[in-house]
Amino acid sequence: MANILQTAFLPSTSTLRRPPISGSKAKSQSVQVKAKIREIFMLALSSTMTEGKIVSWMKSEGDRSSKGESVVVVESDKADMDVESFHEGFLATIMVEEGGVAPVGSAIALLAETEDEIAEAKAKSQPLLRIVASPYAKKLAKELKVDLGTVVGTGPLGRIVAKDVDAAAAAGVVNAASPASPAIAAPVASGIELGTVVPFTTMQSAVSRNMVESLSLPTFRVGYTITTCAVDALYKKIKSKGVTMTALLAKATALALALHPVVNSCCKDGNSFTYNSSINIAVAVAIDGGLITPVLQDADKVDIYTLSRKWKELVDKARAKQLQPHEYNTGTFTLSNLGMFGVDRFDAILPPGTGAIMAVGASQPAVVASKDGRIGVKNQMQVNVTADHRVIYGADLASFLQTLAKIIEDPKDLTL
Repeated sequence: MANILQTAFLPSTSTLRRPPISGSKAKSQSVQVKAKIREIFMLALSSTMTEGKIVSWMKSEGDRSSKGESVVVVESDKADMDVESFHEGFLATIMVEEGGVAPVGSAIALLAETEDEIAEAKAKSQPLLRIVASPYAKKLAKELKVDLGTVVGTGPLGRIVAKDVDAAAAAGVVNAASPASPAIAAPVASGIELGTVVPFTTMQSAVSRNMVESLSLPTFRVGYTITTCAVDALYKKIKSKGVTMTALLAKATALALALHPVVNSCCKDGNSFTYNSSINIAVAVAIDGGLITPVLQDADKVDIYTLSRKWKELVDKARAKQLQPHEYNTGTFTLSNLGMFGVDRFDAILPPGTGAIMAVGASQPAVVASKDGRIGVKNQMQVNVTADHRVIYGADLASFLQTLAKIIEDPKDLTL
């Protein structure tokens, strides 16, 4: 659980007069009394979060909340997190309902210390609940007959801008026209209405920002073919013990990175780079509504059986949106594997803040010639590494991939 529900006092209108201070310089002082009504803010649950979505309120208006008790579940750009209160009191008024989105730093509810202050808190919340929209967005909403109260703003601090109104209007037109659709239509994926405009989820927005940021980096790509017969045989031998191919690939990658620390480094300021002290392998996982990269920490030091158990735990938590920040934002090198879908090769986009990402294709039979000229069939896979050229050079990647291939083609060290 995240103990991050911070609050701030809202001042009341009452004042308290102190008795005059004796002496020639004494002055009557008026001290403002602050009522015990606190704003509950939407805080940043990750370093990349700019807004959060309210998944569910665990308390209703008027309910008492104890210090440290979970009050609300918030969907950040990475996971759903229970948020606890720092204070005791009563949840006086909810300002952002379930499903609503609030920018980081904005108020989502008010907490009153006593029941008597609940009414005052509700009164104070009214001006805070106003709809913030640009003048043109308001004009456009009037012309298109769009209720601004149903529009999610994408502008600064959640401000509604013209494109938000256009999107809402387009969605309304499609929904209104849907009854007139033909009785027989081409089959489509379940739950998808063709022609609708769908706003990004919080996670999709974060992925979008990161991908656009990645385009500004000077990256390059190097591919390599690795024979997998030995590691395939090892996998079949120890699969019954709970070992996964993902864990084997992560372990092999980590052992190779230990010998090539520059490939595990990163550049964050454009002026220097950091040799990371740990080898933390982030592995891309597709989940409903987005993509996340759970991290296998210290993968070079953890045995393959523990690593496999940890990976299963991380995947389960990722799909339940219950990963904690340190479980997804501490990666130093990323793996993206589409081999299970039969994809033979692809390129991956470098995540900001890391030095390299490796795309792994499927292991497939291939006709190959041995050094003595004999023809045979071996299982091979294609890997492609995308790297930050400010830090990592072609020779660095070539040497790393040679080491990785040796480890995978003679995998005795993977089970040590």
